[in-house]
Amino acid sequence: MPVADAPKAERPLPDADGWQMHPPEQAGFDAELLNAAAGFAEANETPFPRDLRAYLESGYFEPAPDNAVIGPIRPRGAPNGVIVRHGRIVANWGDTRQVDPTFSVAKSYLSLLAGIAHADGLIADLDAKMGDLVRDGGFEGAHNGAITWRHLLQQTSEWEGTLFGKSDMIDRGRNLAAEGRGRKGDVRALRAPGTYWEYNDVRVNRLGLALLRVFRRPLPEVFAERIMAPIGASGDWQWHGYDTAFVDIDGERMQSVPGGSHWGGGVFIHAEDQARIGQLALHRGLWGGQRILPDSWFAQSLTPCGLNASYGFLWWLNTLRARVPAAPESSFFAVGAGGNTTWIDPEHDLVAVLRWTDPACVGGFVQRVLAAIR
Repeated sequence: MPVADAPKAERPLPDADGWQMHPPEQAGFDAELLNAAAGFAEANETPFPRDLRAYLESGYFEPAPDNAVIGPIRPRGAPNGVIVRHGRIVANWGDTRQVDPTFSVAKSYLSLLAGIAHADGLIADLDAKMGDLVRDGGFEGAHNGAITWRHLLQQTSEWEGTLFGKSDMIDRGRNLAAEGRGRKGDVRALRAPGTYWEYNDVRVNRLGLALLRVFRRPLPEVFAERIMAPIGASGDWQWHGYDTAFVDIDGERMQSVPGGSHWGGGVFIHAEDQARIGQLALHRGLWGGQRILPDSWFAQSLTPCGLNASYGFLWWLNTLRARVPAAPESSFFAVGAGGNTTWIDPEHDLVAVLRWTDPACVGGFVQRVLAAIR
């Protein structure tokens, strides 16, 4: 169990160059057991090869021609990660300043941006039709015209169309449990928006474009200004779009950005910056007394979707401890392909970031970390 009188993180973490290691014992850990947990994460490397471009082009997600890489991608580095408790780093492994693609962890970052748009009044009603604000042809007709912001945030939109050269059909029938092994892209009848849950990158990217339309500024600029700067993140991260993803906003050419690296692009970031974002989510939008996102946004974001109790607003939940049985039910996760995970555990005031750890070993890592708490 956590130490009852352990200090909470009531002020911002130190800046990127001053975030120093703290003895695990000061945060209520058995140091030997915690180091063993870190060693377990480092030793169990993801099956994803280092050459990510070659892997994507090999047809891991889907066969040609749908697998065409249309955004920047580069080889990844070795496994690395960090564990933070009570706002201080207590363990790390590998190169935690190694900037790599983080795949669908970026979906949770889109959720944060949607929260800012909602708090700013740019999206007044999550249950309003998308076409009320986004009039670019993507939300017209009886089917797409019925889609709401909530549908897109919960992946229940059933949006139909082609975006930046990628059809929603590519990810229809996608089964994450069989990713890279099972068939997808099969023709199936679409359900009414809000009545069917499906993990679909094209539809998430449609949300990204919709957010660009309402902010009327490139999302990486908004993310840097409203999220990364206030939490003291480094300047090492980037958020890349596809080569095909430029649109006109108020006469300016702007690039929309995706919620992952499925076809290249996405967020390139290191573990320490990801831990800061995780710490912001842990404290439900509060950073050292500064309110960056409303608590109410996290209340909605972490409410289980009626069609998938393990999913919120682009965050993975641990409802009934179904996702990671070893973790508390209150835990939630940002998860990306290839072994990229941010585990956020409010019960133990803990954030852990794993880069390139075999997804099959995340449960074992969590079990070892919790066993190290005295």
